[in-house]
Amino acid sequence: MKLASYRIDGRSTYGAVLDTGVVEIPPLRDGLPATLKGALALASGELDAVLGAAAALHGRALDEIELLPVVPDPGKVVCAGVNYADHRDETGRAHAEHPTLFVRFADSQVGHGRDVCVPDVSAALDYEGELAVVIGEPAYKVSPADALSHVAGYACFDDFTVRDFQRHSSQFTPGKNFLGVGAFGPWLVTADEIPDVTALMLETRVNGEVRQSARVSEMIFSIPELIAYVTSFTRLETGDVLVTGTPGGVGYFRDPPLVLVPGDVVEVEIDGVGLLRTPIA
Repeated sequence: MKLASYRIDGRSTYGAVLDTGVVEIPPLRDGLPATLKGALALASGELDAVLGAAAALHGRALDEIELLPVVPDPGKVVCAGVNYADHRDETGRAHAEHPTLFVRFADSQVGHGRDVCVPDVSAALDYEGELAVVIGEPAYKVSPADALSHVAGYACFDDFTVRDFQRHSSQFTPGKNFLGVGAFGPWLVTADEIPDVTALMLETRVNGEVRQSARVSEMIFSIPELIAYVTSFTRLETGDVLVTGTPGGVGYFRDPPLVLVPGDVVEVEIDGVGLLRTPIA
């Protein structure tokens, strides 16, 4: 099932994305949570029953709604850096024994189809197509073998980066957290729809030109390894997001660098998950 957060008629809600349209979930039954994060915390049988009811209905067309970030209100967005060997090589970074992690703020994210603006204090906006993992069952000190049982589903993410601010110091935080400079969507595909996440192919295009292409299996630290490492020091709650790293081919490290400018359109497509489209303004 595909699940999306969106705004319609001046209010925020969430629903199931079906061939017949987007069916709003909270009105289906009294007492359902008001947010997708809340719905993911329901017992699996209860959530399955609600989604089953949604599947029998017709909904609103996608062009009638404004898609929001898949989880607009995550408690944590934890991102893995340099997690593909070809990206590590193009950045000149050395092999690391442990994942490189940084955090994003929730308000740094926008939904599918929303503009990402080149900041007025920089001319070094870059794309980073990635797979996002949304946590379902809370996880703390889990083993790699058990890690995927805590995953609610997957989505596309564009970890847009303001490169000069990223390189002001050894910390990534400024370059990753400009307001509204990060795209998350268009929806979440539930984990049961993805039998082998490692087989997924990720592709990033700028104005139709392929810039990045890799399989999830090419990650240096796998999704189970990332979840196990993150939960060794913090608790991942329902609705938290783990962004798993970008392949080689980002614009900034090309010769000459290819930074984004207004009018560009960036697409991140992951087979079986979706296509996230972001105009640059």
